Amino acid sequence: MTDLSKYRNIGIFAHVDAGKTTTTERILKLTGKIHKIGEVHDGASTMDFMEQEAERGITIQSAATTCFWKEHRFNVIDTPGHVDFTVEVYRSLKVLDGGIGVFCGSGGVEPQSETNWRYANESEVARLIFVNKLDRMGADFLRVVGQIKRVLAATPLVMTLPIGREDEFTGVVDVLTRKAYVWDDSGLPENYTVTDVPADMVDLVEEYREQMIETAVEQDDDLMEAYMEGEEPSVEDLKRCIRKGTINLAFFPTFCGSAFKNKGMQLLLDAVVDYLPSPTEVVPQPLTDPETGEETGEVATVSVDEPLRALAFKIMDDRFGALTFVRIYSGVMKKGDTVLNSATGKTERIGRMVMMHANDRSEIDYAQAGDIIAVVGMKNVQTGHTLCDPKHECTLEPMIFPDPVISIAVTPKDKGASEKLGIALGKMVAEDPSFQVETDQETGDTILKGMGELHLDIKVDILKRTHGVELSVGAPQVAYRETITKAVEDSYTHKKQSGGSGQYGKIDYRIKPGEANTGFKFVSSVVGGNVPREFWPAVESGFESMMKEGPLAGFPVLDVEVELIDGAYHAVDSSAIAFEIAAKAAFRQTMPKAGPQLLEPIMKVDVFTPDANVGDVIGDLNRRRGMIKDQEAGLTGVRVKADVPLAEMFGYIGNLRTMTSGRGQFSMEFSHYSPCPANVSEKVIAETKAKKAAK
Repeated sequence: MTDLSKYRNIGIFAHVDAGKTTTTERILKLTGKIHKIGEVHDGASTMDFMEQEAERGITIQSAATTCFWKEHRFNVIDTPGHVDFTVEVYRSLKVLDGGIGVFCGSGGVEPQSETNWRYANESEVARLIFVNKLDRMGADFLRVVGQIKRVLAATPLVMTLPIGREDEFTGVVDVLTRKAYVWDDSGLPENYTVTDVPADMVDLVEEYREQMIETAVEQDDDLMEAYMEGEEPSVEDLKRCIRKGTINLAFFPTFCGSAFKNKGMQLLLDAVVDYLPSPTEVVPQPLTDPETGEETGEVATVSVDEPLRALAFKIMDDRFGALTFVRIYSGVMKKGDTVLNSATGKTERIGRMVMMHANDRSEIDYAQAGDIIAVVGMKNVQTGHTLCDPKHECTLEPMIFPDPVISIAVTPKDKGASEKLGIALGKMVAEDPSFQVETDQETGDTILKGMGELHLDIKVDILKRTHGVELSVGAPQVAYRETITKAVEDSYTHKKQSGGSGQYGKIDYRIKPGEANTGFKFVSSVVGGNVPREFWPAVESGFESMMKEGPLAGFPVLDVEVELIDGAYHAVDSSAIAFEIAAKAAFRQTMPKAGPQLLEPIMKVDVFTPDANVGDVIGDLNRRRGMIKDQEAGLTGVRVKADVPLAEMFGYIGNLRTMTSGRGQFSMEFSHYSPCPANVSEKVIAETKAKKAAK
């Protein structure tokens, strides 16, 4: 058995362009995992192995790798920074024990770093902070530290200070040991010398060292008393206190450097070993009841002696087949084992297990609690499913994914592509839970739903390149509905005579608006057998079948109640068919008289904005016919809650980012249907009729 205290499961997360992927590349170089460093800006980095990633210079998928430093094993996950891919960050944080938040030395705390920080707070992940790009113009370490306090409401514990600024950045001072690490100009990470603190920095280093000791000793009462009496704690004692405070999320050790120039990385790797928790030191994952989703009070204790409990957190399809990334929380997984998927109740056999390095891999036969590995060829496992020992069924706390907020209609350009499209979409939905696909029953189009316009743009690109499916992409769609506003009593007689027995059915009925969200309701108050009871279901199904197309523009009809009051029948000519036909014709005759009205979907919108932009955001939502419901001020900004028609929300993310200089974010979900204003209604009806005429 390997020693779990030597494991570190860490993720690297930050805003777009703060240098996460470059930081990961440097970690791999220093740990001897790769010999030639690939650069993001050349499209050659190891971790960004998708074509779309290399081209755009952004990370889209989180990639996993394993490396070793000072006899410790690191499982590292590099995550995307772009808001449309936050699901990748969210699911990575779920399975990690610690993280490194990377901030740009000149950009500071940017919006997406706020979101990722918020996710990490929710997941209670211990973090180190690395302020990167200190060789850049305008980089200022202490300004970024101030922003972290102010914007993230976090406590950074400064562990290193930069020597020199911008192009004169040559190294860092380790505040704990009072040693300076200075690199030469060769750009090689190993070419550094350890010297005394430069004379002009001595006072600054002492000031920060004192702050660090005061913050650290709060974790240990005995040390704190001794310190108050003037006794300085040893470096070992300080490290122990910093480790304890980091794991308790009391503060975040903060380092600085330049990943690109290879300066300051060794101290960051040492800090991962010294301060971030091993799998046994984090709060164990709670087990939940599969039916209610409530926690059972039990936890997945990280130990190899417990039954197997593992969480599938990512599914990826590549040239070797389907890969399921798994974090093992307790127990052991061996090649050839049979495991139970508690979400489906089915068992799966573990075939090949691999240790991942971006998109290369090495085969293994055995993995244990604390490991992050990939299993090849699992059939029915989806993101968030629990794999466990068949004798000890359990469910780990599942992942919750945001619902898609935008949809587009796509059609394959040729017939041969439609079969390929189905298979490709199946794989893509399994890989990305925030991406959904459905078929529009009315038009037959395939509707793709995602987290934002970039998200869908990349999905269409993947379909084209990876799966060879060319698509025509339509404009974003809104699903309208129709209803009526007044009650009408009416009568209809259906009779047809054509030699032999004819068809006859007469119905007297009342159509009236139903209660909200009731759909279609049918009641009969016929007495005295004028319409025999056996024909009532035929009348009901006749009316119900017509609810699919309303009288205004052919949208489905909601919330209508039909009451059958009276009627007449013929002993020979009446039949169920005759009454059904009568009901269908009655619907066509009466609905236009009942004040038909168009309904539109209203979305519950939740906008997060910095304080300075609240006025602009609210003004903009009002212009979009939004109703502001609530505002709540948080530590880092204001959340505005509103109900806004879906039709007005297309392209909103672009506007919001412009208004808030990229800091704003929003989420929306369907709330209810509500009547359209007359001017909107007329426009929609005219457009829909024109479309139908064109077809």
